[in-house]
Amino acid sequence: MSTPQHCPSPRELADLELLTAGALAPLTRFGEPGSPVTLDLPDALAGGDVELVDPEGLPLAVLHADGRVEELTRAQHGPFRRLHLTPAEVRERYAGATFVPVVDALTEEEIDRLRDLGTPVVLLALTGPGSPELSAVALLRASLAAVARLPGGAVVAVPLASHGDATVDHDLGLRVVSTYAGTDPVLALDDADDGSYPDDIAAIVDADQPGPERRGLVLFFTGLSGSGKSTVAQAVIDALLESGERTVTSLDGDVVRRNLSAGLTFSREDRETNIRRIGWVAAEVSRHGGVAVCSPIAPFDATRQDVRAMTAAAGGAFFLVHVATPLEECERRDRKGLYAKARRGEIPDFTGISSPYEEPTDADLRIDTTGRGIDDCRDEVLHALAERGHISGRRPGNDEPIRVLFVCTANICRSPYLELRARQLLGPDSGVEVSSAGTHGFDAAPVSDTMEAEFARFGTDTTSFRSRVATGELVDEADLVLTAEADHRTRLLEDRPAAFRKIFTLGQFAASAKAADPVLRGRDLIAALATRRVPASPEHDIDDPYRRGPEEARRAASAMESLLEVVVERLRRDPADGSTA
Repeated sequence: MSTPQHCPSPRELADLELLTAGALAPLTRFGEPGSPVTLDLPDALAGGDVELVDPEGLPLAVLHADGRVEELTRAQHGPFRRLHLTPAEVRERYAGATFVPVVDALTEEEIDRLRDLGTPVVLLALTGPGSPELSAVALLRASLAAVARLPGGAVVAVPLASHGDATVDHDLGLRVVSTYAGTDPVLALDDADDGSYPDDIAAIVDADQPGPERRGLVLFFTGLSGSGKSTVAQAVIDALLESGERTVTSLDGDVVRRNLSAGLTFSREDRETNIRRIGWVAAEVSRHGGVAVCSPIAPFDATRQDVRAMTAAAGGAFFLVHVATPLEECERRDRKGLYAKARRGEIPDFTGISSPYEEPTDADLRIDTTGRGIDDCRDEVLHALAERGHISGRRPGNDEPIRVLFVCTANICRSPYLELRARQLLGPDSGVEVSSAGTHGFDAAPVSDTMEAEFARFGTDTTSFRSRVATGELVDEADLVLTAEADHRTRLLEDRPAAFRKIFTLGQFAASAKAADPVLRGRDLIAALATRRVPASPEHDIDDPYRRGPEEARRAASAMESLLEVVVERLRRDPADGSTA
């Protein structure tokens, strides 16, 4: 008779890997007294040997009846498996190094601190469920990018999972890290470090933790048959597709039943299976940044919670809309006569009649479609999504101007020059709106007399200009932010790290535009450079001419003019079709 199999949870699989690697020594089994390292088995498997398998069915270990764990093989697949080493392998390979546990990406200041140690550094990336600030893959990518800056540096993946108790997790973490380091020193970095990331690490963090406008979303409508949920959902889908700002997948209940769930009945068990299938597909859509719109009845709270959990595990956001149209109104609308058949007993387990509908207590939005138009209901959903930041709330098209924000230090020399000269160069009907601000801007100060002679060369009127501070809100409103120096960009990203893709130094953007496909213009160019830009360089910076004499002012103005020539040409409305792409 074959040994029964069981696939542990992600947390239990992480514990299993550490147990079999010897990283939890002196623990050698699940369920030792006082230990958080436990394994929940179905009652049917209790009391005998059980083969523990990974999600693909690969046997990893045998759990004996007395709790002992006998390793069969290590996990074979998954990103960065080469970084999963046993403590013994790590101690032998990296003897003499300083070991640094990390749960987040390293900042420039932290990397500099580690470089100054003068010894090889091994980053112990704690990748188990619930431990890292980033996803496990992103943490490893960011850690590898960091050690590329550290001579002799290395990364080891340590699947240390959270067990839901901060004190327990801390003590267990100390034990595991000490086991990997052996007699070598361990350096714990200060959690309070709030410095900036290098560009390549910032890109990894930004991709892993996008703002709500780019994060995957499961928009889940629930309600009785005839409540209007599918109709409202379709109207929302149409609006999202028309706006063009998100990719959308529709998972309508009836459509799913004809395809993904063909053959299932309407029993409670099959209905739960149907919802879980919808939820799994929707979560996978959200994993890749898409919007999945689902509109099944989904009468049971437990299965809705399952979908919420699947979405969270995939890194997506879950937005629940309860279409709370009363049963009486749903029956009145019933053109198929389903409710009447259910009341006559011809349709068993019919939600609202012979099977319960558990009203959600955790809905993000509750709407009753009684007496309301579809457009009105649609707009209420769109407004709620915009408030959460999942959509912009506006639908940019060819007539929507590109908003460009120029930033320098005090907003009295370089950035006003860029704003006012760009406006002159763009001319009317350019499809581009420009403004400026300063990271340490004076309040309502005029343009510095440092630049007045340069403005005079072009007859630029500066009398109405007044300085202002570059706030996070100004960054949010802009489609593109161009700074005079890399330091300005760093300061803006400290407040708005999710805006990484739209903040460049002016020189960096111009160099990136020159390197890009010359066909790309306007919004298409901005979108392309958000993911493919030239590396930042000190050569891109425009030196501050403030109170440094006319020669420095002339030099700064000349540099800005040459860069503006490139930027203006690539952003302005295409004279051939009148669009900014």
